[in-house]
Amino acid sequence: MAQSPDIYVDPRRSDLQRRYCETRRRTEALCQPLAVDDYQIQSIVETSPPKWHLAHVSWFFETFVLRPFAGGYRPFHPRFEYLFNSYYYGVGQMHPRPQRGLLSRPTVEEVYAYRAHVDQWMLELVDMLPEGDWPELERRVNLGLHHEQQHQELLLMDIKQNFYVNPLCPAYAPAAPKADSGSAPPMVWIDRPGGQFTLGQGPDGFAYDNERPAHPVHVPDHRLASRLVTNGEFLAFMDDGGYRSHEHWLSDGWAMVKRERWQAPLYWERDGGQWRQMGLSGMRALDPGEPVCHVSYYEADAYARWAGARLPSEAELEGMLRERPLQGNFVESGRLHPAVAGEDGQWYGDVWEWSASPYVPYPGFRPLSGAMGEYNGKFMCNQMVLRGGACITPASHMRPSYRNFFYPHDRWAFAGLRLAEDA
Repeated sequence: MAQSPDIYVDPRRSDLQRRYCETRRRTEALCQPLAVDDYQIQSIVETSPPKWHLAHVSWFFETFVLRPFAGGYRPFHPRFEYLFNSYYYGVGQMHPRPQRGLLSRPTVEEVYAYRAHVDQWMLELVDMLPEGDWPELERRVNLGLHHEQQHQELLLMDIKQNFYVNPLCPAYAPAAPKADSGSAPPMVWIDRPGGQFTLGQGPDGFAYDNERPAHPVHVPDHRLASRLVTNGEFLAFMDDGGYRSHEHWLSDGWAMVKRERWQAPLYWERDGGQWRQMGLSGMRALDPGEPVCHVSYYEADAYARWAGARLPSEAELEGMLRERPLQGNFVESGRLHPAVAGEDGQWYGDVWEWSASPYVPYPGFRPLSGAMGEYNGKFMCNQMVLRGGACITPASHMRPSYRNFFYPHDRWAFAGLRLAEDA
């Protein structure tokens, strides 16, 4: 890359380089426990091999930052644009998602070399870009870093699913020391006054396009549970015939129960008279005090109906989150598993919380221009919003306005629920 004589150097550049390097190192650190054979596995269509995640996030920087801004950029491999494009038709065609696990080449070593190639060009570009191009480059790199943090979460979700289908039930990492008694505090109802509320992220700070524009909504008086629903409470639903009776289920949910023969949350297995649960540390005894995890929207909604309550709206959840400190059981804790609630309640982290809100655009929503506009907007149909983050979410990736979304039948995500009631 040629040197530019009019380079403008300021702390923003070194800060962006620092955050870029930290994020990229964190992704590779998550892969450290893997054997080379583990990088190749794709156990279900919804997941991707770890090798693909490592390459795809590099493809994102190559496609949306290096190609438009780095004059003379030389792609690492001419076919990687096809192999590691996820769903951006504005960029070109892509390798079919269900076949990602069939690619023995490029090798893991080549993928890491690809990452190093992209990193070298990215760090040089941040140093040397003319000041006039800086605002757009900074915006795209910030988006790319949050995109990579999303894939750090997906890496752990997908590794867990990949290891679960292995009869050996291997452990990704040793279990963290238990810091709780396994007994959750009583659930307390918190009265929340209704009124006019601003939903979404304002113009300042980073946010995805689906979190904007901020807009007024009316929220009625309601009550929220002080903590998440636990494994023990969900067991009571199961023991009461929750998976055997249609009474509390949405029609599509009950059809899914019958078709897939659901009898318990994903990763639960019966061992004699006891339940066990697969975690990233391997198979373990089910802790009744921990939040229930890996339930679909259908299961969360059925439990809430059975309990005489409902799921909260995303506006109710965001209003609550804005009043709480952004702290909880995130990936930095090293636990990688939901934790028992503390005496002060349970707000951020542990599990993504299903809301009753469909994933639709906010009034006045405008997607990003060009192919980057495909990031969120085209998925705003037939999915539901989740809030609050999980035990595999980076804390720096979270904010009160964050809208995660999954299809209502999805169960491999780290998803659970909080109860709500009308006042």
